[in-house]
Amino acid sequence: MRPVKYLLETIFLFSLLFFTTAATTSPNSQNPTFTKEIEKTLLKRFSEQAVFGKYIDRAKAWPVVVHDETVGYVFETSSQVEIPAYSGKPVNLAVAISSDGTFKYAWVIEHHEPILLVGIPEQKLQDFAQQYVGNKVSDKIRVSASVSDNEIAVDAVTGATVTVIVVNETIMRASHEVAVALGIVKPKAEDSLPPSKVKLNVFSRASWNELTGNGTIRRLHLTRGNIDKAFVNTQASDVDVAAPQEKSDSFIDLYYTYLNPPTSGKNLLGESEYQWLMKMLKPGEHAVALMANGRYSFRGNGFVRGGIFDRIGITQKGDDISFRDLDYYRLLDIYPEGRPDFEEMAIYIIRDHFDFDPGLSWDLNLLVRRQVGPIESVFINFSGTYLTPENYIERPSAEEIEAARPLPLWVSIWYEKAFQLGVLISSLILLFSIIFLQNWLVTYPKFFHNIRRIYLVYTVAFIGWYGLGQLSVVNVLTFVQALFQDFRWELFLMDPMLFIIWTFTAATILLWGRGIFCGWLCPFGALQELINEAARKLKIKQFELRFSVHERLWALKYLILLLLFGVSLESMSSAERLAEVEPFKTSILLFFQREWWFVLYAVALLFVSIFTRKVYCRYICPLGAALAIPTKLRLFDWLKRRPECGQPCQLCAKECEIQAIHPDGSINANECHHCLDCQVTYTNENRCPPLVIAKKKGKKLKRKIGDKVGAQESIEIKEISESV
Repeated sequence: MRPVKYLLETIFLFSLLFFTTAATTSPNSQNPTFTKEIEKTLLKRFSEQAVFGKYIDRAKAWPVVVHDETVGYVFETSSQVEIPAYSGKPVNLAVAISSDGTFKYAWVIEHHEPILLVGIPEQKLQDFAQQYVGNKVSDKIRVSASVSDNEIAVDAVTGATVTVIVVNETIMRASHEVAVALGIVKPKAEDSLPPSKVKLNVFSRASWNELTGNGTIRRLHLTRGNIDKAFVNTQASDVDVAAPQEKSDSFIDLYYTYLNPPTSGKNLLGESEYQWLMKMLKPGEHAVALMANGRYSFRGNGFVRGGIFDRIGITQKGDDISFRDLDYYRLLDIYPEGRPDFEEMAIYIIRDHFDFDPGLSWDLNLLVRRQVGPIESVFINFSGTYLTPENYIERPSAEEIEAARPLPLWVSIWYEKAFQLGVLISSLILLFSIIFLQNWLVTYPKFFHNIRRIYLVYTVAFIGWYGLGQLSVVNVLTFVQALFQDFRWELFLMDPMLFIIWTFTAATILLWGRGIFCGWLCPFGALQELINEAARKLKIKQFELRFSVHERLWALKYLILLLLFGVSLESMSSAERLAEVEPFKTSILLFFQREWWFVLYAVALLFVSIFTRKVYCRYICPLGAALAIPTKLRLFDWLKRRPECGQPCQLCAKECEIQAIHPDGSINANECHHCLDCQVTYTNENRCPPLVIAKKKGKKLKRKIGDKVGAQESIEIKEISESV
């Protein structure tokens, strides 16, 4: 039997050590790269009392918390998107948004732009980023002095146009990613659609007039009069103004098309050039052709190798697509019958990371610049829309659309927390096994107490500080309120750790009572118990109240629960503030990173635990009171008692860590934490007085469970002369 015992002990200890150490070996947060000074500035945009909460993995962002209420989020754009700027490297910004998606702050924390390293002051770029403050993530923001009614304009930085175009794209795309992940904005309908496919077997010979007539080739024609009108009411309104007779002159006559469909690609490029283009394109890449005449070049005179084209770009699904030098190919000739001659032609490649969809419309953007001073310019954006002809593409089937439909947010959260949930569920199965096998385990006191200590450490470290799985009376009040209002499971499924623990707690309450949660799964309760056990090891004197006083103090936590419940019926926010009687947020969820008075309260309760066990749990905890109410409905009572318990024996009552055993020997299930210490004593024939007396008299008391406890595990027996 002894080898089996040691084998089981080894398995249990290694399992629990794995669960405990997993909390420290698995990453659960990201450290920001911005400085403490920037951090303070970000937080002050919300409140002087604002602090960062726990890093949210799914959104790659830090919540901003004020008085335990999340008021916004801070993130780095490089954790969301990496869009190369002029230098070929992305610009990284720290961005703060409110809970409703309003920009609160944006600050460049890293860049490698040569134009800003020499020449243009870096503050210019910081000033550009500040233009987003007050706007929303859902807004359409464009670098231009004049935009359409549904767009918002931000001023460019002269000499760094390429950089600010990329910064605009970076801020907007990164913010959208965060807002969708947090549920601040709904994902765009087109984002969830699988892309359409080009019908590569559809081709018909067509002339230039036919291609422009059926929409294969589109035109953006701007006269000098159009340009002058666009710059009215800007600083550049009197710069390079056309004479009256020049108003109708062409500023730029730009034609553009999507080259992937054979009808457009082969007719323009010819068979051999089209085949070359298709072989050169990687999966997910697309090509567009631009052809233009006029005094304005879409390519631009300032473009250099290694840079970005600052005059043209594409917008689809609200995202901007920019082109670098490696995306550019000269187009020397086109072949449709009746084609005009063009002064400037080019092919641009849309790379796969832009997730371009040929089945959706897109805008070709042309940025026009007028210089108003030695270093100052004004920019206006002009756009033309393109939609691929329907017979060139194959749209996704209903089955493909359904398969690509985004998962509900709560499902995504469960997937992201797969590791934590796997560890949690495994540990709950282990706890269920411990309770189910309790009658056998308590016959090995040393082994059982080691299991319990390690499990309590796991509860504090993994469930509490790592998984933030501390239940609260606020959860109870929220659930009750939801039952009488708009009950939705999604509300509770958003936090899988809490949902699983609540489900397990509800099941064990119906089976055995509240003690399983309060004695094994409550992080704050476990922390109190571990502190008290350490104090006992150090021989610190312990104090206990007389049972008559102790019994009356039980009622205090029920009164607190009734008060919170009554307040919640009038105002849930007021009830949440009063629920600060729970020190859980301070000690477990925020790890003492709060105002000093909250920390003092939590530390005081833990300090008292040095001298007596679980004072908070016994007399104050409204959550414990809420869980005790349905304990009356429990199906089983596996805690064994003998006729001698209470009369005359008081050993278990004296040793009970929370005084849940009455002087008459009965166990109050509403107060019991299921630590099983009384069951360890109950089965120990060298400690339990009735068993000791029977052994002394030479009578062998019939036992149904376990073996005899060895002499090395026996504990000195002290006779109790009077009741406690």
